[in-house]
Amino acid sequence: MPQTIVFVAHVVTETLNEGFLTAARELGLDPVIVTDLPGDHRRHFSQEGLAAYPEKVLGCDVFNPIAIIETLQEAGVEPRAVFSHSDHLQAPTAIAADYLGLPGKDWRVCFAAKNKAAMRQRFDELELSPCWHRLVTTRAELTAILPDCPLPCVIKPREGVSSLNVSLVETQEALIAGCEHLWRRHSGQPLLIEEYLQGELYTLETLGDGDRIEVLGGFRVNLSPPPHFIELAAHWGLDLAPEIIDEVVDQISRFGIGFGSCHTEFVVTPTGSRLIEINYRTIGDGREFLLDETLGIELFRTILNLHLGEALPQLNIARKGLHIEYIRATRSGRLVQIPGPFRRRWEDGFIDFRPLRQTGESLKLSHSNKDYLGVVRASGDSTSSLKERVSKTLASLVWEIQP
Repeated sequence: MPQTIVFVAHVVTETLNEGFLTAARELGLDPVIVTDLPGDHRRHFSQEGLAAYPEKVLGCDVFNPIAIIETLQEAGVEPRAVFSHSDHLQAPTAIAADYLGLPGKDWRVCFAAKNKAAMRQRFDELELSPCWHRLVTTRAELTAILPDCPLPCVIKPREGVSSLNVSLVETQEALIAGCEHLWRRHSGQPLLIEEYLQGELYTLETLGDGDRIEVLGGFRVNLSPPPHFIELAAHWGLDLAPEIIDEVVDQISRFGIGFGSCHTEFVVTPTGSRLIEINYRTIGDGREFLLDETLGIELFRTILNLHLGEALPQLNIARKGLHIEYIRATRSGRLVQIPGPFRRRWEDGFIDFRPLRQTGESLKLSHSNKDYLGVVRASGDSTSSLKERVSKTLASLVWEIQP
């Protein structure tokens, strides 16, 4: 008799529907989606020819773990695993899994990773990655910290996602203006003001089963010029000394990371590695598909097996060059011309393009990954050949945005 896996979801995503849902079916599981947007998910699955379909879609407030538990109880669902890839839903999913006696992450660690102020506080308590930081919600609180605030510094929403509303400021006047701009939009929004950690940005992708952490690798990331922090390109491969990677693994382990997937961002400074943030989930922005296809480890299935209680196997990770380039809008407007998707293969690799917007859409700049128009991905054995192919592909893409 097939066993049930519950996916806790917010918005409709390709990562769930074409990645994890498909993997669940391949593992012989019956997937059930629990979401606060059941209408959106049901509309998506009303289409024909999709890669996989859930058994059912249940609606509830997925940000409330009690609601998740009660919804499963009322529907008579007794799952073998409860899982979410959502940045927002790691803590409630972990609480639900723990209540049901299923494998999962520590919800306290999930909360600390998601809440950026709690993350910095936990870093301080554990003496990890020292970084000056303060949480402010009013002009009075901001004024009080100005004498001690190092410049330049970074403003970021406490519960922010990606680089949305994150900015670098170099003067007290810019700091005040940046905070007041965000408070005009969301009065009293908690903002984390923190020291700017300068250095080349890297990611570390890991899997764990609670006893052992395996490093899959990481990306070297190219960012947009300040004051914003938009990822423009990423190149697979950590050109770092092993002791630097070991140092980062030790830091996230002490933080409490150890089960399932984790995506960590860090910089390397003259005094060693400094953690920017820990995201207790898979990497996002569609890169999971690239890793699943090229690393030879069946990433989606491997992650789900961990949540089914299986030990992390010894992973034979393929050595491949991976290159990602994001095309982003530089102004607001209406999209009137977008290139179509394609994939081109050669003997040891491929390059493809995927539009992330549709013709006719209106776009308002957010200075974050919400401004991405499309993504070019390439994989192959020769790094120099990949760079040349990516450059030629980027030059061939034609976009048009009208005011």
